[in-house]
Amino acid sequence: MITILEEVRFMLVNDTGFQYITGSMLVMWGVCAVLFYLAIKKQYEPLLLLPIAFGALLANLPTKALYDGGWTIDGMFHPTAGLYFFISQGINLELFPPIIFLGVGALTDFGPLIANPRTLLLGGAAQVGVFATMFCAVASGMFTLGESASIGIIGGADGPTSIFLANKLAIHLIGPIAVAAYTYMSLVPLIQPPIMKALTSDAERKIRMKSLRKVGKLERVIFPLVVMVICIMVVPDASALVAMLMLGNLLRESGVVDRLVKACQNEIINVTTIFLGTAVGMTMHADIFLRPTTLVIISMGVVAFGLSTAGGVLMAKIMNKFSPDNPINPLIGSAGVSAVPMAARVSQTVGAEYDPQNHLLMHAMGPNVAGVIGTAVAAGYMISRLSGQ
Repeated sequence: MITILEEVRFMLVNDTGFQYITGSMLVMWGVCAVLFYLAIKKQYEPLLLLPIAFGALLANLPTKALYDGGWTIDGMFHPTAGLYFFISQGINLELFPPIIFLGVGALTDFGPLIANPRTLLLGGAAQVGVFATMFCAVASGMFTLGESASIGIIGGADGPTSIFLANKLAIHLIGPIAVAAYTYMSLVPLIQPPIMKALTSDAERKIRMKSLRKVGKLERVIFPLVVMVICIMVVPDASALVAMLMLGNLLRESGVVDRLVKACQNEIINVTTIFLGTAVGMTMHADIFLRPTTLVIISMGVVAFGLSTAGGVLMAKIMNKFSPDNPINPLIGSAGVSAVPMAARVSQTVGAEYDPQNHLLMHAMGPNVAGVIGTAVAAGYMISRLSGQ
């Protein structure tokens, strides 16, 4: 009997994963539980937060074989690469974020931006939070230029772009940066309204904008081609994101490839989202995530997001000084961040509090989609200037 008990104890200690559990892993289990709660109970960006949480839990279990080895067809174990070694190449080789952009382009209506091109300035102004936070991170002395740029891009509220840039400039920070980006994207309805209200007056919130003109099909087809050419000529390093975004939109607006559009909007983006989220979560090992810098990154992320919101609102107020006869409701300036379409809906919701008959949603979609382009261009600029440093 003693011999059997000793054998069982030996098996539990040496042949199972219990021996690898550490205190830091248990802490990460708690972090994962919070992420699961936010995704499932609160429904904060569940499409990405849920896979990220699952991947993070896997990263903090004895799942080394997912990366380092697997069973081959002959039934023998060999030191071959595991499942997530291959899936993670979608991030390492910069495949997943551009593919996500393909789906985003197929889902996006650029009509409001085409009808009111000056709202492009609002999307550009929202990038102030990206660069301001980057400079603050550098000034803190805690981060390199590449790390600081990767932290600053959180202010653009664009998860795929944040992952894309971090993979280029600070791959060891992908986990906390992705978590911060998607968490703050989900918290747009909580973070933005106080900032919007603090920077605007009652009269400004009640401004009714002129109805948008109807945009023709030719304009819709030409727009993604022109924007792609201009952006790539100006910032070649943004080409992967911009090209796929505009390809998706061209497929949508052409009206002749419905099957491809539906695939981009559904199967392609959904499958990629699963793999992207879990692969990002798998980078959240306890020894990497549980560092003081992680808390700093998360704190600076919300600052970046707040500054980006303020930048768009203030730009609208400035523009109104130069065009008093055709004013912009400053509330739509907050939609200059890339959280499509949530930021635009927040503009509509806040505006309706002061004038229930004021319909701002379509107006807000202009700066909202402009923010997607602006953040991609900002990321490309940072890559071109900081790669190799």
